Amino acid sequence: MKHEESIIQANIVSALSLHRIYCFAVSNELLGNSRGAARKMAIFKAMGLRSGVSDLVVILPGRVIFMEVKTPTGRQSPAQKIFQSIVEGFGHQYALVRSVDEALAACGAGPCIR
Repeated sequence: MKHEESIIQANIVSALSLHRIYCFAVSNELLGNSRGAARKMAIFKAMGLRSGVSDLVVILPGRVIFMEVKTPTGRQSPAQKIFQSIVEGFGHQYALVRSVDEALAACGAGPCIR
């Protein structure tokens, strides 16, 4: 995840926590070029790591939202679009969000007071 996206995501997680909305991050980023990274990636893939999976999973009463975080100009990768179609095909909610307020709106929560 790019640095600006990681800041947006951290702000979203903080805001959701303030609204007592449970979410967790899906660690689907590459490990970089560190020593042993290829071996670790192979292990993670065998354990279920999938390309395109949303950044956050938000659990609400009676529903789950798969939330992809992007910058204001960020675009989904082809793998992310496939994941979205799988999620929506099973009748679940997928939200592409670019701000805290968009994330809160997707959850049905009011905007943050600044």
